[in-house]
Amino acid sequence: MTESKKLFIKTYGCQMNVYDSERMGDAMGASGYETVDSPEAADMILLNTCHIREKAAEKVYSELGRYKGLKADNPDLKIGVAGCVAQAEGEEIIRRQPMVDVVVGPQAYHRLPDMLAKVKNGGHAIDTDFPEEDKFTKLPRGPKAKRAPSAFLTVQEGCDKFCAFCVVPYTRGAEVSRPPERLLAEARDLIERGVAEINLLGQNVNAYEAEGWSLARLIREMAKLDGLERIRFTTSHPNDMGDDLIEAFGEVEKLMPYLHLPVQSGSDKVLKAMNRKHTAESYLKVLERIRAARPDIALSGDFIVGFPGEEEADFQATLDLCKEVRYAAAYSFKYSPRPGTPAADRSHVDEAVKGERLQRLQTLLTEHQWDFQQSMVGKTLPVLLERAGRDEGQMMGKSPFLHAVHLQADAAMAGQIKNVKILHSERNSLAGELVD
Repeated sequence: MTESKKLFIKTYGCQMNVYDSERMGDAMGASGYETVDSPEAADMILLNTCHIREKAAEKVYSELGRYKGLKADNPDLKIGVAGCVAQAEGEEIIRRQPMVDVVVGPQAYHRLPDMLAKVKNGGHAIDTDFPEEDKFTKLPRGPKAKRAPSAFLTVQEGCDKFCAFCVVPYTRGAEVSRPPERLLAEARDLIERGVAEINLLGQNVNAYEAEGWSLARLIREMAKLDGLERIRFTTSHPNDMGDDLIEAFGEVEKLMPYLHLPVQSGSDKVLKAMNRKHTAESYLKVLERIRAARPDIALSGDFIVGFPGEEEADFQATLDLCKEVRYAAAYSFKYSPRPGTPAADRSHVDEAVKGERLQRLQTLLTEHQWDFQQSMVGKTLPVLLERAGRDEGQMMGKSPFLHAVHLQADAAMAGQIKNVKILHSERNSLAGELVD
């Protein structure tokens, strides 16, 4: 029997990259690879990259530099770069790091096994095309392994919004939605492998539209699947929160009361400069309708501080919006330019000013997050138990509001939803105990 080869995948960035890495692992599993936890043990190293954060490409080159010794010790070791940095950099990756064997964009990774076959005896393979075929139908499948209780499922890719700060339309391409029957089939497969919660993913997930189905209809049909206990989705755009999706929060029991809806700024001037195509007022009205449908919903958002042209009054408008919404969780960053985007060549806000504003915003957001967590203390919540905790006899789980919850429980309960009384709030989690 031929010994299987070893594959190490390092994933950067968003949940969609996590999903893509899992699918690449499946594809390589069908070609005789099994995944390992360290690059030192691998016959192939694959970096699945993200281009959203500052200096993303340089971080990838730095990581590749760490593997030079491994390549020198094992000339047969194959190294690949996948994802959005691969799409953006292309042949530049090979020029700067000739030890890289394969460069594959996020829409072409179904071709990875064939690309590896071509470089088996040397050379390089690059594929950053946007192929017409559906990569998800072309992916070979590895053995059906048991899965963790919570899983991601990509339903939509790409974005047509062209926000002035964002590279996604250039690295992931135009919006494409996957056929609903294929998604339902993949969901059934995940359930058979032990999944109880599915998080539907898309760069602009609520723009999902395929064969006359909206995201709301897809959620309603998935909710009918036996064995699926919870449904979530991310990331959404305010302009695509239709009435049917808002109504689903109040009507579909399996749809969790948590919504990540990025706003980016509270200033209409800045929002226009960002090409967001919504105003602060229209955003707040959407939230008002959502809260009317699901009063207990937990809201999270994204914020960019110091976007070109942002003045103190614009930043104050962002603080005012946060005070009105009181997010349960939020993600905030200083603006950093992405080459090729419209905002990259504009006059930038001073770094010290950006840093000071970010600190003020994060102080406020942290206060609101803490208040929301504290409001859980004393309540009994249904918690999906997912994995063992750091301490013996401890389990980690997830509340309906996406809180991490730790408690004493038997590891055999993984995958079950149990009632847990919340005893106290910690920095980024809740502590509780099982309720009989």
